[in-house]
Amino acid sequence: MSDHGKIARAFVDARRDDTLLHAYPGAMPASLADAYRIQDRAIASDGRSIGGWKLGRIRSPEASQFGAERLAGPIFSNSIVIPENSDPVAVQVLSGFAAVEAEVLLRVSSTPPANLSTEDAPKFVDEVRLGIEIASSPFLGINQNGPAVTVSDFGNNFGLVVGPPIPDAMAPGALDQLAELTIDNVTVGTGLVVDMLDGPFGSLAFLARLLAERGRRLEPGQWISSGAITGVHPVRHGQHVRATFGSGLAIECTTVPALLPESAK
Repeated sequence: MSDHGKIARAFVDARRDDTLLHAYPGAMPASLADAYRIQDRAIASDGRSIGGWKLGRIRSPEASQFGAERLAGPIFSNSIVIPENSDPVAVQVLSGFAAVEAEVLLRVSSTPPANLSTEDAPKFVDEVRLGIEIASSPFLGINQNGPAVTVSDFGNNFGLVVGPPIPDAMAPGALDQLAELTIDNVTVGTGLVVDMLDGPFGSLAFLARLLAERGRRLEPGQWISSGAITGVHPVRHGQHVRATFGSGLAIECTTVPALLPESAK
């Protein structure tokens, strides 16, 4: 098994068993290309269907170093939660690193072309919603060793909470509202979509190009978690998280330990 395969298998096993990784399980990838090769091996090893993709920001000077301003990772279908009402939903997080992010979510209506532009991206979206990305990894240093390391472990994603629709989201100015994230009723971050590079539809255009380069494509019904609006905020088991957008939209969740398979108990 190649080093890429060994790293991928180590992450998949550690996630499945909620095992802490105090050190990276191999040679850290030096490029995003290597990191996505590890991610692809891990996707194949994991075997679950992909229900969406998360995007993350790569800031300077690392954006210049790695040649990209965004990174991506898969969101598996069985980790996407769509609440039936406004009550907080339980979301699993690993015992290693865990964080939450308020995000704008896009649902893909049809497969976009690889050369998708930001301007044309709304044509391939049929729903825009508020949501919370659940970021979690068995590797304690997932966010301290650069974007390639983050990419290699599924982009540090562990789930998604799909919140309420944003009314008239395609209309000019509809996304120009303040987002806020609270943990245990304490505000931990606020932000505006306008500060997210070229916004959620820019994330979709980036992702269409990236997946084509990897021999993949977006599928109708998949959710795109377009990037953190209010920052990345660590959480522990048993905390209450609430994201709001403007004056009328909210989504809530509580963090719980990851459920282990019977073989790991």
